[in-house]
Amino acid sequence: MDIQDKVAIITGGARGIGRATALALARAGARAVVIADNRAARAAETAEEIRSLGCRSISLEID
Repeated sequence: MDIQDKVAIITGGARGIGRATALALARAGARAVVIADNRAARAAETAEEIRSLGCRSISLEID
């Protein structure tokens, strides 16, 4: 799958498989990765890690 320049929205992206997927998509060249999770602080940490890889990222608290 070509993820170059695509925006990914990952629900449950703050931990586990969701987090690993979000990081993999960022490393694969996604334009931006949105982390949506019910744990706001952990979602923000994951988004910050993605930004450190040079990919745009925001976190959203969802339930």
